[in-house]
Amino acid sequence: MTELSDRIAPVTTALSKAEKLDQLRRKMASIPARSDGTEPATPSVMLRSVDDREPTPIVATAQSTLRTLPVPPPIGDLLPHRGLARGTVVGISGANSVLIGLLASVTASGGHAAVIGMPTLGLLAASEQGADLSKIGLISDPKDSAVEVAAVLLDGFELVILGLSGAAVTPSRARAVVARARSKGSVLVVTQGQWDGPDLRIESRVAGYAGLGEGRGRVTSVQLDVAAIGKGFQRRTGRMEIREEAGISVWRSVAPVVTAAPGDAPLRKAL
Repeated sequence: MTELSDRIAPVTTALSKAEKLDQLRRKMASIPARSDGTEPATPSVMLRSVDDREPTPIVATAQSTLRTLPVPPPIGDLLPHRGLARGTVVGISGANSVLIGLLASVTASGGHAAVIGMPTLGLLAASEQGADLSKIGLISDPKDSAVEVAAVLLDGFELVILGLSGAAVTPSRARAVVARARSKGSVLVVTQGQWDGPDLRIESRVAGYAGLGEGRGRVTSVQLDVAAIGKGFQRRTGRMEIREEAGISVWRSVAPVVTAAPGDAPLRKAL
């Protein structure tokens, strides 16, 4: 009987602890959730959510100055905090050079990036700009699951570039991905398709190039006209150049070239 009672006692104690744990779990479950139930990637003070009481966009908050991903310096000159605010969605259109510049800036600083649905994106050009290719994940053909793949990768990558291949993402489908980006403190970049309501838009076009002669030569620099507009700030534009210097490609701000009228030819010669 003594041996039997010794066996029973621990069971009774275990049940008592289990009941206490069950009560504690119920109390914890009654506390309103702050996010989607996952642990944020950075301290909570740096992941303040946007709610009805605080309509200021994430891009414009004071916390975002401490929570940005690096960008090429001339692009940073167009942005309020000189970088991409974590927890936001960025729409990019135009030259792929901007996407390549983001990959290079983020991975060169130690961050990780993923590229979805863009098999022809120039990784050689990214390497020439200083990108760490070992920190870039490629999902070339996600088929019909590109948005879902992006949502998963936001858990572990600071920057996720999503090529939509001309598709349009519905608001209901996008909301869950936006919530994931905000809770994890990652940046989602969408391109080559329609995504309504991004926090920031960056548009670009090739304005010129140098290095090519009459049918021969090698491109040594490319000039881009870049514009940025976002929630909380008006449209800003700038001309910038990607130039080869000492074997690497660097970004530089350049002044727009103003074409003089025909009547100004004598003045131009005098200058």
